[in-house]
This record gives sequence, C-alpha cells and structure tokens, in this order.
Amino acid sequence: MGIVAGLDSSPDFTRIVVCDTDTGAVLRQGYAPHPVDTPDGAARPSDVDPQAWLLSLGEAAGGGLLEGVQAIGVSAQQNALIPLDAQGNTVRPAIVGGDRRAQVAAADLIDALGGREAWAQAVGCVPQAAQPVTKLRWLAKAEQENARRTAGLLQAHDWLVWQLLGRPVRRTTDRGGASGTGYWSAATGGYRPDLVELALGHQAMLPEVIGPSEAAGTTPEGLLISAGTGETMAAAFGLGLGFGDAVVSLGASGSVMAVHPEALADTSGMITSLADATGMHLPVVTTLNAVRTLRGTAELLGLPDLEGLSDLAMKSTPGSHGLVMLPYLEGERTPNLPHTAGTLAGLRRESMRAEHLARAAFEGMLCGLADALDVLRNRGVEVRRIFLLGQAAELPAVQAAAPMLFGAQVVVPQPADYAAIGAARQAAWALGVSQGTLDPRTPPVWQGAAAQMLDPGDEMAVGQAVRQQYISVREQTHPGAFRS
Repeated sequence: MGIVAGLDSSPDFTRIVVCDTDTGAVLRQGYAPHPVDTPDGAARPSDVDPQAWLLSLGEAAGGGLLEGVQAIGVSAQQNALIPLDAQGNTVRPAIVGGDRRAQVAAADLIDALGGREAWAQAVGCVPQAAQPVTKLRWLAKAEQENARRTAGLLQAHDWLVWQLLGRPVRRTTDRGGASGTGYWSAATGGYRPDLVELALGHQAMLPEVIGPSEAAGTTPEGLLISAGTGETMAAAFGLGLGFGDAVVSLGASGSVMAVHPEALADTSGMITSLADATGMHLPVVTTLNAVRTLRGTAELLGLPDLEGLSDLAMKSTPGSHGLVMLPYLEGERTPNLPHTAGTLAGLRRESMRAEHLARAAFEGMLCGLADALDVLRNRGVEVRRIFLLGQAAELPAVQAAAPMLFGAQVVVPQPADYAAIGAARQAAWALGVSQGTLDPRTPPVWQGAAAQMLDPGDEMAVGQAVRQQYISVREQTHPGAFRS
C-alpha cells in the first residue's frame, strides 16, 4: 500500500511520523515547536491563535518529509475550542487547556441541567473546566459579543483537518473528539444541541461525526485525510490497545483509561465516558496527584531529582515500615475531595526514616491510581494488562511496586509519540478502506510497541496487604469517600 503519515499537534509542538502502511514501522519523523511566546516559568497561555498550529505543522513537514505519502491522519490536543463566525473565520483565539476561568461556568452548567446525574445520563460526563461545553458557557458570560458572533464550533483536530482540506463546506470530526465536548453522547452516538444552546445561549453549527475508518476528504493534490481524533484516543490506537487493556498515565496528575464495549454513565462524575478511535469506548478516571506527589517528596527530602527519590525508596520495603501517604496534595478528584489535603499516617519512631517516606510517596501515588482502576473494575471493566506511560514509568521504584499494587501484568512501552503513530494507523485504515483492501470494521494490524513486561508473580499477596493498609487509612480519614 505504500506510506502514510500521522501528525500530533500537542499543546506545545507538532510531531509527524511517516510509517509503512503494512507494518507501522516509522520511516521518517519531523518536529517543530508551536510559535507561541511563553516566557520560561510562565503558565501555558489559555488563548492561542490556531494559525500557530499550522505554522509548526508546515515547519515539521519541511525537507520533503511527506514525499510519497498517500494519506495523513491528524491527532491534536483535546478540549481546545475554536469558535467560528458565519464565514468560517475565528471569532477569537482558541480557548485551550484546563482553563481555570471556566470553573464557575462548570458549576453553573451542572446546576442549569439539574445536577451531576442529569449530565452523566445526558452525555456520559459531568462538566469540568477544560471541556468545550464549559468554555462556551464562560464565553457567553464573559465575552457576550464574541458569543453572539459564534456560528460554528470546532476542536483542534477538526480545525486542522478542515484547513488541510482547503476549508470545504463540509466540516467533520470523529467520535473520539466529539465525546469530550460535553455536548455529544458516546452512549447514543448523537449530539445534544440543546446543551450547546444551554451553554452558549443559541445554536451553532457542529461538525459531522464520521466513522473511525472513513475519510474526511481528499486534498486537491489527491492526499487522503482520515477522520482524525483526540490525543488520548490516538495514543490508545497507536499502542494497539484492545479489550482487557488499560492505560495508567503518570503526569503531574494521573489518569486511568480502559477499552470497554459500551459507554458508562457515572452519576458520581468520577468516570468520563469517552469514545475511542475504533468504535469501542474509553472510560477515563483522573486523579489530581501523581508525579507531583513524587516531586513534592523529593523537595521535602532535599533530593535533586526523581531518580534519587527512587533509589532511596528502594532501600525501604513494601509497606514503607507502616508509613502511609494519602497523596491528596492538590485536593482530589478520585475520590471527590476537592478541598482536602494530603495525609501522612503510621508515624512511629522506627518508621521516621527518609527511605520509608520516599517509599510511601511511591506507594501512595500508585495506590491512588489503583483506586481509580477499581472505579472502572467495579463497573464491570475488565483489566488484564496495564500499560504504564510517562517518564516516571521508567523509575525502578515505580516498576517494583506497580505490578503488585495493580494486581495485573504491567507493560512499560519504550518512549515514542504514540499519538502520532495512532494517527498514522488511522490514515492507513482509511486508505485501505478507500482502496478496498481493508475492512471498515477492522483496523490494520501493526507491530506492537517494544516494551518491558512486569508481572506481580509471588508479590501479589504483599501488594494486596499494602493496598489494604492504604485503604484502611483512607477510610479512617475520609469515611465513605467512594460512596456515590
């Protein structure tokens, strides 16, 4: 079939991979930062001109990178909202990221529809500050003239696909991207225009949701553009996740997602019910405290980096000599304790050693993520294998503790831009379907990610004891935190 490309337009950069359509082998790569001026140490801007994404895309594709490519897939940052006027021009810069300005708007929307349960039933998630529906509400309250001029809505990958195709009359998105908006239901597969009106004050044109293997269109040069999707869905597709697989992602905050055959409505708001890039579903549970727990502990102990904290933790033993850390340093979302603080329990004279505190930080972080995994397991989500992502996944203390605490095989893939690879795999799928060589219901089989496999083995019982120690402290400190 030839070669295809996948591009990932993240919040900070564009990365492009060119892959063999049959095997998925990466043949060429390109990279360029977004030309967004963010001073060192400053927060990433909440408003970004989408043209910056096109400029970095052009730079990343320089030097003939796309020569011979037959199809392109687009992955992009999720939750970016691009309001367009009636002529298709941007009304204002894109509103990106977890926009704190929209926190009050999220609470307003929850009340306006009748509470968290009403939202969970309507679209499978409860509004959060980052979601497009919440940003619409903020726009309607804070920038009334811009809200009045808004006639159409796109997200980042929708907008990029539309630009690559030359801004045709037809605007498209995919189920994955649509499922994060707060006005599309993964359960019904349809938009809720009434929720757009509830947030914005009037209706707006929404992109057509096309199937996972459909093409959004073809450029005048004959280059096929696939449906595209959000970064989370593209990364899952690039990793080759299937039924029984889950992903634990270790950033400053943490997230757990798993492949499931149906959408999950969750009245507690802990589960966000997303769709994936294949026709399945990706329920996601987020924790606010993952690697920030490790960084805070390293600073407290005067250590320069996480590698030093890991080395110190390895001098302790499972259970941290009775020391338990509830890592709720920024409050917590899972369980829903937004105004709480972290807890250090089990202090005895013999446990007051630096290595035990270091180990307790790793165990607390991983037990918090195991709690998030249990939210999914308790809803019938099967978890046989867990992919562990993020730089901290390489730390020996994480790899030693994760399999026993999660109670499953842990896979640590080699670092790669799996979102870009997933976008390329989608492009290969759409190309194969258009040529009649692939089934629209079955994506191409690509070689799996090179990875370490870690099994709990004989440590399973030890891990269960450590989890029970953690759960006992959590229940004593926050009784009934997981009862919805």
